[in-house]
Amino acid sequence: MRGISAASLDAVAREFEPVLVAAGTQGTVLGEQLFAVVDALDSSTSLRGALSDPARTGDAKAGLVVGLLSGKVDDRVVGVLSAFARARWASENDLPEAVEQVAADAVLAAAQSTGTLELVEHEIFRLGRLLVGQRDLRRALTDRGAPAASRAELVHGLLVGKVQPITLQLVERAAFAPRGRTMAAMLGMLGRLAARRRQLMIALITAASAFSPEQVDRLTALLERTYGRPVQLNVLIDPTVVGGLRMEVGSEVVDATLLARLDEARRRMAG
Repeated sequence: MRGISAASLDAVAREFEPVLVAAGTQGTVLGEQLFAVVDALDSSTSLRGALSDPARTGDAKAGLVVGLLSGKVDDRVVGVLSAFARARWASENDLPEAVEQVAADAVLAAAQSTGTLELVEHEIFRLGRLLVGQRDLRRALTDRGAPAASRAELVHGLLVGKVQPITLQLVERAAFAPRGRTMAAMLGMLGRLAARRRQLMIALITAASAFSPEQVDRLTALLERTYGRPVQLNVLIDPTVVGGLRMEVGSEVVDATLLARLDEARRRMAG
């Protein structure tokens, strides 16, 4: 997924992140409900088209989501799907792919809330390595001729009691609905999502003078509440900024230094 679709996915996922953090272990339920929506989108060309049609207003598409799902799934799922409906997509097929990634991320967020995300990531990686030498098993897990439930039951029989429940949930889902991909590709996607979730968000602060430990703690706590994920604060001391601070968090830049304000004033005076 590239271009406008990738940007839409990133924006919706970023908005949904604080919801996932607050949901804790309920992320597994949100993920399951979102996976069910992926199945509905995959099975209905008309639904995919209606929710990704650039000719329809975002409010109209979000209203369709509310009408279809309100009272049937968690309100948080309705909310994120409404955001997806309001977003722009290069292809209607990008929409279910985006929902699928957020669904998997919701389940991984539940693992993070219990401190088991690193173990889940390791188990997914280990399963991928195990399948390298198991050609018949690889084929069985994504055999389009076999019922989806049978593929999921195969995974359950192989892994129950041997891996984390969240690992089992995700791999069962991968076998149930590989969506045209190999199991290796599905596990690779899950592994990448887990690795990305485990990374700290880096906030680069440029200031004229050093921060006290108390200031660092307060700013870190503020950013973590804002972005809904752990933040590592890196402070760069630059006396030329005169006063205030410059903050970079991901692609966002907030420049509140006195030097920046003076530069802006000079530009306005210059016309």
